[in-house]
Amino acid sequence: MIVLNVESTETLMYASCDPSNSLQATQDWVSDLAWRLHWHDRERVFRALIATLQALRDYLDHDEAVYMGAQLPALLRGFYYEGWHPGRCAKAKNRNSFLDRIHDSVHRDPAVNPEEVARSVLGQLANRVSPAEIEEAKAASPTVLHDLWPP
Repeated sequence: MIVLNVESTETLMYASCDPSNSLQATQDWVSDLAWRLHWHDRERVFRALIATLQALRDYLDHDEAVYMGAQLPALLRGFYYEGWHPGRCAKAKNRNSFLDRIHDSVHRDPAVNPEEVARSVLGQLANRVSPAEIEEAKAASPTVLHDLWPP
C-alpha cells in the first residue's frame, strides 16, 4: 500500500497497488458503463469512459481534479491523469466542447449520443464516490454541465 500526501496539511490518501484488484475494478467500471449504455463493444465503452473522465478532470480546478482522481481504481486513475497538465486550463469550458471531447473519443460515431455517455459516466461516479465528493465536483464544474449530473 502506498501513502500519498496530497496536501501540505497532512491529508493522507491510501491507494491499493494490487494490479489484479485494480484490473478487476476497472473491468467492473467498464461492465457497469456498458450495461448503462446498452453497448456490447467494450473497447468503445472504455474509450468513452476515459474521455469523459478526462474531460471532467480538465473542467475541474486542480485540487478537485486530484481528489476526484483519488476516488478511481489505480488503473483508471492512470488513464485519468494521462496527458494532464495541471497548470493548463481547458480551452473552452462550455457544454459543447465537453460533449465534443466525448464524441471525438468514439470517432464521432453517429450512433453515439455524447450527452447520454456523459450522464451515464457521471451517474456511475455518483454511485461509486461519496455523495460529499460528488457535490464538491458538481459545484466545481461549470454551471452549464450541472444538469448532466444525476439529481
